[in-house]
Amino acid sequence: MIPLAWRPSRSRLRKSPTLALWRAHLLQPVWQMKQTEGPDWLLFLLGDAGSQSANRVRVWRALKALGPAIVRDGVYLLPYRPELEPELNEQQVEVRRGGGQAYIFAIPSADDDAPRLRALFDRTAEFAALAQAARAFDSDDASEKNETEARRALRSLQREFATLASTDYFPNAGQSEAREALTAAEEAFVQRFSPGEPHPAQREIARLDRAEYQHRLWATRERLWVDRIASAWLIRRFIDPHATFRWFADVRDCPPDALGFDFDGAAFTHVGKAVTFEVLMHSFSLSDDCGLVRMAKMVRSLDIPGSPRSPEAAGFEALLTGAREQCVTDDDLLGALSPPMNFLYAAFSHNALDDRNGDAGDTETMET
Repeated sequence: MIPLAWRPSRSRLRKSPTLALWRAHLLQPVWQMKQTEGPDWLLFLLGDAGSQSANRVRVWRALKALGPAIVRDGVYLLPYRPELEPELNEQQVEVRRGGGQAYIFAIPSADDDAPRLRALFDRTAEFAALAQAARAFDSDDASEKNETEARRALRSLQREFATLASTDYFPNAGQSEAREALTAAEEAFVQRFSPGEPHPAQREIARLDRAEYQHRLWATRERLWVDRIASAWLIRRFIDPHATFRWFADVRDCPPDALGFDFDGAAFTHVGKAVTFEVLMHSFSLSDDCGLVRMAKMVRSLDIPGSPRSPEAAGFEALLTGAREQCVTDDDLLGALSPPMNFLYAAFSHNALDDRNGDAGDTETMET
């Protein structure tokens, strides 16, 4: 348990160099600070990291990932966040397991200290550099690189943004500007390598009878990517098991008797905030399937620029990238990726069942 505004004895401060740092580097001793309703800061004092070098490196990396202000060697300051407590407790256990000593304090600060301490966590310069890199991608990379290279560069920018944002404890305009530049880079990528992406329609999503959509011809743009491959899998798995598919380069080549999906003017396409996968789910009364809801979040996070990334998104994208490089035709691609998507669906459904047994679950109402 992390002590709140803990007050060490003066004799202990004299005897312990680590606790002496605590006294020296805070602007005031805790007992002189104006008490607040709760702590403002978390302080991690690393007295002795222990003799095991591998253990010291693990602790250092774990602390660095939290984005602390390093006041001095072994003195790490973080804004108070309840979710950080278990992270610091875990590192304290690691230090002690390696034979070292670490101390954690949850402390208030004097009113006039807050601006100076918050300034230690200013990420403006880092976000400005990221925004500049995103603008360079928007103007150069999307046009000069091939799709695989450009996608790799874009994902690197997205990972950098996610890492920075996760430790941006006091967000300002810098984060917003970097997000806007990154969204523009994502849109430039889509325009360059997937120019037929649909624009969201503004209409109601009608409920349909699956029995009237059997043994049908379904059609979409060739070179399948996330929303189209997932939608094709959904159609064959849950809507029309005997579906046949046609892939075309130009929407004008869509057969008149085909059910089009994921392009402007198609029977099934983006509606409001819903991607085609979600529209199909809603149209055929599949929105209560928790496994599909989880898959929909993954699809949306990869298909819509600026969307929060789901935990599985990077892995699925890597799998799809590799499969597309190996498969000659889109039929081959759908055949190759259907088993992994079946496995994902099974895992998501199982996890949702576990959540329901332990809690109320976590399903999301689709916005249209």
